[in-house]
Amino acid sequence: MSSYHLWTGPILANYNRMNRWSIDVKNLTKAFGSFIAVDNISFKVHKGEIFGFLGPNGAGKSTTIRMLCGILKPTSGDALVAGLPVSVRSEDIKKVIGYMSQKFTLYTDLTVEENIRFYSGIHRLDHTETEKRMERIIRIAGLEGKEHSLAGELSGGWKQRLSLGCAILHDPDILFLDEPTASVDPAARRDFWDLIYLLSEQGTTVFVTSHYMDEVERTHRLAIMYSGKIIALGRPGKLKEEFCSTSSASLEDVFIEAIEREK
Repeated sequence: MSSYHLWTGPILANYNRMNRWSIDVKNLTKAFGSFIAVDNISFKVHKGEIFGFLGPNGAGKSTTIRMLCGILKPTSGDALVAGLPVSVRSEDIKKVIGYMSQKFTLYTDLTVEENIRFYSGIHRLDHTETEKRMERIIRIAGLEGKEHSLAGELSGGWKQRLSLGCAILHDPDILFLDEPTASVDPAARRDFWDLIYLLSEQGTTVFVTSHYMDEVERTHRLAIMYSGKIIALGRPGKLKEEFCSTSSASLEDVFIEAIEREK
């Protein structure tokens, strides 16, 4: 079975039985002076769920992720991430999450193996644990044979695989992906999503932002943000019925209709 369809099978069945929240956001707001980047949003994310964030540039997606990762402090409201409040436990939250952005942030002058070893040192893994996890990461990411290749010489798709591998090296409970496939080709994006489904199947919560409609179509649930607010939230199929009266509509139709109603 293709990984693209896993969520319609056993993963979706597991999702329906979930009763634990990995993320619980309540009235979260972030203002920069008089500009309100995130405006009183509330939502929850199940453990093991692939949760999508869709919205135009400037909608507040990245600002929300930075608050949930403990990088930005909320102006008001709060959120529990892995049971920890972002307002007062930001440093502890950073230990139990993984984060990856669209920009390649690893060391281009180090090899694949050296980058993984470097990040294992950041997470204070001992030698035995490092070797065990490196083998697992290289296998999961399909990096066999590229262990001694410089990261800077990898193609965009392989760089993203390596970035994802380093982001999950410490077995985080929650993985935040901020437009992770913005600079890679369609085939590489497909392979990358195969890895996301695998992680979800293993119990990792995946919170992903994307501009690609075909990507957010594959999430369990998604939220549409516009001008700092969540204007739609639900499973892709349900949102199509709610905003377009038919499940055969496209998510692009949902996106446009949701914004038009908000305006």
